Parts: sequence; C-alpha cells; structure tokens
Amino acid sequence: MQGVSDVISPKTTTRTGTLFLTMFLISIFCGLPQAFAAKNFKVGIVDPQAVIEKSKAGKRALATLKEHATIRQKLLKSDEEELKTLQEELQNAKGLSEKETTAKKGTFQRRVQEYQKRVQEFQQELGVKQRDMIKEYMGKVEQATKAVADRHGFSLVIDKGSDSTLKIVLYSRKGLDITNEVVKEFNKKFR
Repeated sequence: MQGVSDVISPKTTTRTGTLFLTMFLISIFCGLPQAFAAKNFKVGIVDPQAVIEKSKAGKRALATLKEHATIRQKLLKSDEEELKTLQEELQNAKGLSEKETTAKKGTFQRRVQEYQKRVQEFQQELGVKQRDMIKEYMGKVEQATKAVADRHGFSLVIDKGSDSTLKIVLYSRKGLDITNEVVKEFNKKFR
C-alpha cells in the first residue's frame, strides 16, 4: 500500500514537464534587461504537497482516501485468512478420495484467482481515487497560489518538488517560499 506522500505525489512525467516549462520561462525572463527584472520580476516557491497535507480540506480528503484504503485492506486480509484455512485443509486432507482432493484443489485455485483479481481491482480503484483527488486538489492549490501571487505581485511561482518525485528547486533564498501563506488562503477558499 502506498504512503501519504505517494498518494498525493503527481507523476514524474508531469513534474518533468513542469521543470522544462519553468526552465523555459526563466530563460525568457533572464534575457530581459537587469533593471526590468530587478523591479518587476518576483519569484515565489510553493510546495503543493505540503499545502494539501496542512490544509483542513486536504487533511479531510487524505483521511477519506486512507479510510477507503484501510477498508479494502481489511477485506483483502479476510480473503487471505480464508485462503490460509483452505490451504491448511488441503494439506491436512489425508484419507480423502482423489475426486475430493481434486475438488478441494480446484476450489483453492479458484479462490486464489478471485483474490488476485480483487487485489488488482482494489489497486486500480485506489489509483483512480488518488488521481482524481490529485487533479481536484492541485486545481485548488493553483487557485490559492494565484491569489497569494497576485496579492504580492509575483511574476512566477515554482513548484518546489519533493525528494520522492523530482526536486525542482535545489536552493532558494529565505522568504521566497510562500507555502504557509498558500495554506492559509486554501483554508479560506476551500473549507
């Protein structure tokens, strides 16, 4: 099962695309005269994952997702126990006829296949729920980030990235990270 940071981390391909777009934008703005860049170009950094993890609505969404995964894990655990019992019965089935042994083996194999199918379905279901949540909340993070950026006159806000996906910002001067302010804005906008 995936951890919370895995649950909300966008795909690496998206991060790579963001990195290239960011590098492109920075290269365009770096070509501007120094006077213009110094007066009008302001950059901020935000950690969208932290915004989701720290915001009230994000915490609720993560808890719901975790609860969903926990329920599925309990169902799978129950299936595993049933399979163990069937396997023990099969191993301890001395004195059964060949027909009865074959029937028990067939039942066990069918249950194993059903279990494997269920595991795959649950993983796909959880993956869809994770992607849907990421898509919804990243849109909300963007709205909150835009409000903060507009209020403070930022020309560009860069996704900080993370160690588990792709670290986009390797260094930033203190004061450029606006994550905490975005969390506050997120809480105001999305209760």
